[in-house]
Amino acid sequence: MAEEITVKAGQALERILTLELVRVTERAAVASASLRGRGDEKAADKAAVDAMRRELNRLPIAGRIVIGEGERDEAPMLFIGEEVGTGKGPAVDIAVDPLEGTTLCAKNMPGSIAVMAMAEGGTLLYAPDVYMDKIAIGPGYPKGTIDIDGSPADNIHSLAKAKGVKPSEITALILDRPRHAAIIEAVRKTGAAVQLITDGDVAGVIHTTDPDETGIDIYMGTGGAPEGVLAAAALRCIGGEMYTRLILDSEEKRERAKLMGVTDPKKIYTITDMVRGDCLIAATGVTTGNLLKGVKYRKDVVTTHTVVMRSASGTVRWIEAEHRDLSKFHLG
Repeated sequence: MAEEITVKAGQALERILTLELVRVTERAAVASASLRGRGDEKAADKAAVDAMRRELNRLPIAGRIVIGEGERDEAPMLFIGEEVGTGKGPAVDIAVDPLEGTTLCAKNMPGSIAVMAMAEGGTLLYAPDVYMDKIAIGPGYPKGTIDIDGSPADNIHSLAKAKGVKPSEITALILDRPRHAAIIEAVRKTGAAVQLITDGDVAGVIHTTDPDETGIDIYMGTGGAPEGVLAAAALRCIGGEMYTRLILDSEEKRERAKLMGVTDPKKIYTITDMVRGDCLIAATGVTTGNLLKGVKYRKDVVTTHTVVMRSASGTVRWIEAEHRDLSKFHLG
């Protein structure tokens, strides 16, 4: 029987929960990695969801899913509003993407991750499952370097100036979608490079935090609003600049957003609008990418690679773990 974990009052997001968060994303990553390259997105996602939920329910928290697999009528588990944890600990908001890049995992392509964030109760933005305009850069630049209402060219030139380089030395990460054709063309006209990704815009934004390692300076384009909140949690921990705006282009979307507390459909959200308090975020690689190594299966050992961050201290931990008790992964 698993040993019960306890957290003292006032330690809501202390170090003990940092490592527990790592265990949650490790379990989800290992479960989904067992289905890499099988071509079954739903099975890989379900494996990650089941593993993440099972581990979350061991934690000494009164957790509420704020960003999850969908609304109650759309997702059987980890739905928005679902309560997780033992209920005996602090009240926390939880944002999850048990398998970001389901297609990447199903096709065994680089960059799929298991990711989740935890924040003090009532401090994460309840984001409806709609698209969101996003622009983000990592730490070290003056505030106002980027502008969500500025043109792609203006943002590239502003970032290059702040970095002290030519636009040709800037690389923008953009989701490879037809809707981004004009943005891609405009960025390339400045002389900057574009790196396209097929999925995974949480990892995409996190890439901007370490350009020397990832080669990515700026993220721009539209993607899911829930993923935007998860990405904002990472920048809340490390620093950087991010601006987003919900795309509420139908009455149904505006009404849904209103029910989730969105009063201004044109509001521009900053990092602190999306994550208002102390937070933790952990991500474990499923398939190897620029950010994280994927799960490796060896005889009697499973290896995982995780990054975990905390906003209060600005600490970033990279954890490479060798797991020898494989029964905890419930791989069957």
